[in-house]
Amino acid sequence: MSRPPPEKGENPAGWPANQPPERSQDWEDFADSDRRAGIQVNPDFQRFNQRNDMFSRSLWDETVKSEHSAGFWRSYRDPKPRKGDGFRQRDFAIRNAAWVVANAVMARRFKDGIKEGFTAPIEADHPPVPIKAEVPDPSAMAAEIKRVGAYFGADLVRITEYDERWVYATRYDHKAKDDVPNEMPEGLTSVILCCHAMDHETVMTFPSALGGAAVGKGYSAEAAMVMQLAQFIRDMGYQAVATMNDTSLAIPQAIKAGLGEYGRHNMLITKEFGPRVRISKIFTDLPLAHDGPQSFGVAEFCKICRRCAEACPVKAISFDGPTDQGRNRSSSTGVVKWTTDCEKCFGYWAKMRTDCAICLRVCPFNKDFSKWYLRLARRLAGTRARRLMLWLDIKLGFGARLQPGDWWGDV
Repeated sequence: MSRPPPEKGENPAGWPANQPPERSQDWEDFADSDRRAGIQVNPDFQRFNQRNDMFSRSLWDETVKSEHSAGFWRSYRDPKPRKGDGFRQRDFAIRNAAWVVANAVMARRFKDGIKEGFTAPIEADHPPVPIKAEVPDPSAMAAEIKRVGAYFGADLVRITEYDERWVYATRYDHKAKDDVPNEMPEGLTSVILCCHAMDHETVMTFPSALGGAAVGKGYSAEAAMVMQLAQFIRDMGYQAVATMNDTSLAIPQAIKAGLGEYGRHNMLITKEFGPRVRISKIFTDLPLAHDGPQSFGVAEFCKICRRCAEACPVKAISFDGPTDQGRNRSSSTGVVKWTTDCEKCFGYWAKMRTDCAICLRVCPFNKDFSKWYLRLARRLAGTRARRLMLWLDIKLGFGARLQPGDWWGDV
């Protein structure tokens, strides 16, 4: 299937015309939309197994499991504060409090080996109502979905095609310590991608337990929002599978939906918030117009910028160009992209007993874009003046760590 590139913004017709795909999709059908999104998928591509993500591996893989990794997980219930600024009792307390809503959702079926929102979709409050609302205009319905998503707290909402390639080949059951089927409903046509911005000030305190509060707050906010938006769709009579970290890879779909571009540090970089976002996903058969990918110069900027790689304390981020080969089993293969050594990254998290995210903090796109002069800097990053913008970013001290004690207002 081939069609000319869409105009900037939405593709009113949707793709592929909101018709349910075959259960086993022909991946060649996505070649055109891959090209528009700048995604190169090679013939040796295989779908990712969730058991191979680092968090799952820390539960079963003897090469990853350690006293440090066990201590990392324990710290969310029984933290061991220390004297360092950002790692005191109050820092772990606010981090763990920020996680409480997401953890409550995750724990609902924990005894059955299911972590809702992390290894499995979030269970529906009730199934779709028997009467489907008429949808004469998928573009108008897409606008309504974005309005409802914003009402429930999403900072960005965009929509793309349902593409089976990014759905995990299997899920991981932490109780059985084994793969389980990752079954999806028949007839899905769209994926609604929602971004939730993390607090800029606390992000600037990374690495610290206080910085981890920005992550937990983001997860808790998205857990509530994605459940509410999915239930709205079900009450319109359509299927809605509410997901967070579970079920599928998020970034390829977010890129195709026009939420942002892929960065050297392996994170989505949005125009509005840089890499400072969490992503949730809703899979649905509700007829919706699809958005198209949009570029604002991230790929070109990341080619010359190595701030994240230079700042990484364990050198987990590549200084080299994109490749289709992963660094280890926690990386996808067959897709040309920058890749990170997840084992080194998680190992550092485990030793600290909290998130790191220095790479996010120092990223030149991590700015408060409510300020006009920072919007100007973002514009420069997308032009031939990108080297000047990078030089100014370093010279003016952007990305420097905010001392956690200063956030707390210590004298």
